[in-house]
Amino acid sequence: MAYVIAEPCYTTKDKACVPACPVDCIYEGPKMLYIHPEECIDCGACVEPCPVQAIFPADELPEKWKFYIEVNKNFFPEKDEAKAWTGHTVPPDKAAH
Repeated sequence: MAYVIAEPCYTTKDKACVPACPVDCIYEGPKMLYIHPEECIDCGACVEPCPVQAIFPADELPEKWKFYIEVNKNFFPEKDEAKAWTGHTVPPDKAAH
């Protein structure tokens, strides 16, 4: 199980979580940050520094954000945000950002 970054990060991209990650598995896309599911060592070090509470263990994501597991996974290996969101809708209140 890896950690997953969800909707609160979309357009926020605070990056406080990045230096907290001991394996550098958090990557930046144009609209949000993504955790590489195969590089994440499941330590949880990124959770506390996140000021918008956007990072969850995959099995603890709120139901409304479960699709972020797939969004995070699809971002890799190309680090392509358009590919990450294929089949999913950008958060409506954040689409204009």
